[in-house]
Amino acid sequence: MRLEADLDQIRARAEEYYRKGEFYCSEAVVKTVVEELGIDAPAEAVKMASGFPVGMGGMGCTCGALTGGILTIGLVYGRTEGKDPSVDRAMALSAKLYQIFCQRHKVSCCKVLTKGMEKGSKEHMEQCIAFTGEMAYETAKIILEEERGAKQ
Repeated sequence: MRLEADLDQIRARAEEYYRKGEFYCSEAVVKTVVEELGIDAPAEAVKMASGFPVGMGGMGCTCGALTGGILTIGLVYGRTEGKDPSVDRAMALSAKLYQIFCQRHKVSCCKVLTKGMEKGSKEHMEQCIAFTGEMAYETAKIILEEERGAKQ
């Protein structure tokens, strides 16, 4: 994994994936952060994010960009063996990302964040593109800070 990355480039790349319609929010966050940080992950990591766009399968629950970030944190710091305490680190870093999102936007619920917007409208798309870039940026920042701290 790379310990240096241009966070603004990460934001722009994730936004571009969404803007061009190549990937939805959660997928764009996972794909961008994995590629830009050189995280060793199978292509299926992006597939795992495919059920989360538009608030979990279009149901308007938790913002897909936020869940994409949490999936990426879990990919890096999560566990594969029962009772492995690494889950605590994954949960703490996921909580940090969630708190950043909610401090800025007050809520994480897609229905509330997009209230009064027509799905697919310019206003809706611009907001979701911005959330996607923001969560890719913040996810990468959390991972980089954690990795740099571990190396010291």
